[in-house]
Amino acid sequence: MKLAAKAAEILKTPTFIKITAIAIASLTLFILANHYSASYSPLPSSAATTHSLAASPPKESSSPPASPPPPPAPTPSPPPPPPEVERMGIVDENGAMSEEFKVGEFDESLAEELRNASGGGAEDGSGGNGGGGRVKVDKFGVCDQKLTDYIPCLDNVEEIKKLNSTERGEKFERHCPVEGKRLNCVVPRPKGYQIRIPWPQSRDEVWFSNVPHKRLVEDKGGQNWIAIKGDKFVFPGGGTQFIHGADEYLDQISKMIPEIAFGRNTRVALDVGRGVASFGAFLMQRNVTTLSVAPKDVHENQIQFALERGVPAMVAVFATHRLLYPSQAFDLIHCSRCRINWTRDDGIWLLEVDRLLRAGGYFVWAAQPVYKHEVALQEQWKEMEDLTTRICWELVRKEGVIAIWRKPLNNSCYLSRDAGVQPPLCDSNDDPDNVWFVGLKACISRLPENGYGANVSMWPARLHEPPDRLQSIKLDAYISRKEIFRAEAKYWNEIISGYIGAYHWKELNFRNIMDMRAGYGGFAAALHDLGLDCWVMNVVPVSGFNTLPVIYDRGLIGVQHDWCEPFDTYPRTYDLLHAAGLFSIEQKRCNFSTIILEMDRILRPGGRAYIRDSVSVLGELQELASAVGWVPALHDTGEGPHASWKILISDKRL
Repeated sequence: MKLAAKAAEILKTPTFIKITAIAIASLTLFILANHYSASYSPLPSSAATTHSLAASPPKESSSPPASPPPPPAPTPSPPPPPPEVERMGIVDENGAMSEEFKVGEFDESLAEELRNASGGGAEDGSGGNGGGGRVKVDKFGVCDQKLTDYIPCLDNVEEIKKLNSTERGEKFERHCPVEGKRLNCVVPRPKGYQIRIPWPQSRDEVWFSNVPHKRLVEDKGGQNWIAIKGDKFVFPGGGTQFIHGADEYLDQISKMIPEIAFGRNTRVALDVGRGVASFGAFLMQRNVTTLSVAPKDVHENQIQFALERGVPAMVAVFATHRLLYPSQAFDLIHCSRCRINWTRDDGIWLLEVDRLLRAGGYFVWAAQPVYKHEVALQEQWKEMEDLTTRICWELVRKEGVIAIWRKPLNNSCYLSRDAGVQPPLCDSNDDPDNVWFVGLKACISRLPENGYGANVSMWPARLHEPPDRLQSIKLDAYISRKEIFRAEAKYWNEIISGYIGAYHWKELNFRNIMDMRAGYGGFAAALHDLGLDCWVMNVVPVSGFNTLPVIYDRGLIGVQHDWCEPFDTYPRTYDLLHAAGLFSIEQKRCNFSTIILEMDRILRPGGRAYIRDSVSVLGELQELASAVGWVPALHDTGEGPHASWKILISDKRL
């Protein structure tokens, strides 16, 4: 009863009455509109009228029947469409920005990337794992203590045992672990490891506990290379051929050939097989960046000592493959008792030196055949003289223990040799800058006919002038290359200025720095311009354009590398690792955990990693940074909190 009464009251309310009235009115209008539409017949169109007249019987008429209308003129066929232009970038042939560029097919993984960018996505997404599933890792374990100095591609005993021959140094080349046998743990540090001694003090002494190996002291202590003093190794600055010190040795070279002009004409040098890198260490104060290379052989820690001192160095060997540097990279190449037989196998190793040496550059050889008169040694000197003459090097000076040759500026000498003279010129289609897993070639690398590479400016002007070889590298743009070069330089100068102000880079005393995706070297150039006392290894990934010739022409150093594989250096050798856009570029090729573990291996305790990349990959990278024991923090770029890129800064604490 109460319910019926309440319903009756609702029916009497004004609101209900209004709603009912509106509903009835709407229904009425709907019925009327429907009725009107059914009874309405539209007027016939002209076509309908014509058809109706033609179908009805003709009326009688005295006038003759009308003639049929003429047929309509044929419609002209449209002109053929212009041929489609394939755009490989957003810059057209005039160097202007264009919206007409080729867009590939839809990538289904974009949906996953968008979910990652917005913070969504499942743990088994494919991002960053080379197409495989993403595996969440809470914490990587620590490797066995015997792996303290482990270099994965050079210590792969299992693969080295499979080699058919080791006669030409094959066992010292790269033999990387296959999938499933790669490093999956954090490389341990030596017991008692300490934060490094800062540069320039480190040039002369380092902690014994950081590189606890006495083999070099035992073998070379009498040659003024290295000694132990208390809890430190000390480096008196001597060498096998300059026991009185590197400074005196460098003065002698300068007096022999004043045109070498260290720090002006000569800016980038290569030191082959070089002990503890005292040659390069003392060239630093003459504004010369010297890359020291040596194999991991019986003196296996010499490169490790060099890097601990703060001197540019890398494990590399003259064996069966090209070194991972471009043609015409070095203004001067130095070999002092480097234990390499340059005339062996028709001089194939000296031909590799020739490829690396800039046109007009100098080769400095300090060795026993230069100054000793024993029959066997004099025979070696004659062989060296003969080989260097055949490859058109000029012996410009021989004095004391040193002989210095100069490479020609162009191909004219090569082309004027007698027919059949060996070694021949390389084929015109040989690319001397193609170095990744490319075998050595028993031929002379041709110099560019346009003189590119030989005509670089003096230091420091060459750091900022777009070099001629900028036009010859393979790149999407052509006319706008110089503008892109300058824009990159300005961009990194502004970014590094911000880092110095916000993150106090100058107070952090970074010395050994690696730019993992270097481009034209703008990051390294900015560090130099802003007064940071450091050196930078500019790494150019094999997955992108090979810009290494430009980097070397600017007076910087670098190397080509595939980040899906380990890098050829010792653990704990870099203070700062910088990666801008690397992971978003390599996410389809490489496993992110592989790269992060490798970064951890080569990063010193007390060092930092700066990863500047898309937010779509930084979530996973932050997890991996924590898993290797870093202390990561995500920061906004200068574009603000809503930008698509951020900076992941990670500390590797002692």
